[in-house]
Amino acid sequence: MYLGVDEAGKGPVLGPMVAAAVLADPADLPGDADDSKRIAPSRRESIEAEIREADGVTVGVAFVEPTEIDRSDTDMNTLTVCGQARAVRAALAGGVAVDLDEPVRVVADAGDTSEARFARRLGEFVADPETDAGDGADLPAVDVSAFHGADEDDSVVGAASVVAKVARDERMAAIDADHPAYDDLGSGYPSDPATREFLRAYVDDHGDVPDCARRSWATCDDLLAAAEQSGLDEF
Repeated sequence: MYLGVDEAGKGPVLGPMVAAAVLADPADLPGDADDSKRIAPSRRESIEAEIREADGVTVGVAFVEPTEIDRSDTDMNTLTVCGQARAVRAALAGGVAVDLDEPVRVVADAGDTSEARFARRLGEFVADPETDAGDGADLPAVDVSAFHGADEDDSVVGAASVVAKVARDERMAAIDADHPAYDDLGSGYPSDPATREFLRAYVDDHGDVPDCARRSWATCDDLLAAAEQSGLDEF
């Protein structure tokens, strides 16, 4: 048994980044647990349900909201470490008993160009709750490894990828439901025409981006600048 951790939603302009950790024996997971991007949405949801229902498996999920992403005193590498550390701590504090005297093996999908640096920082954030305002729970030590493409090569990290993606999709559906005056938020990625049209229409109506938007993203800057220029032209 070991713990896999991954995140979904680093790049979108809408919604949170979501990290998930799965503590499991690979034999207890669905055989097709894999990088969520390689699995059809309907199958992702089925796999996620199977993971959560499996005996001896613990799941931890953490959300990094747009307000935190927009802070000027941080960066996406640090936020990825923060999110993954919160998810790891949540999984370790969950229902599966672990030996507090033995380090728990953690395998992470590296969110940094340096796998070694990401592994070191993740271990530090998990071990020291004050680093990331953790809950201070009595948790075992961790032995962290991080690899690029771990969600494709390791079934437990793949399971975490699926859980994170399903959790983000659910949050995006809730955000969509909170904006009934608009047709479609799209995927939330800046390259998605539906997402850009939603933001454009929202800014036209309200003069600002919605709370679900990462206002520090260039997409938001461009739309707000265009709206300001349009107002000046009309004046």
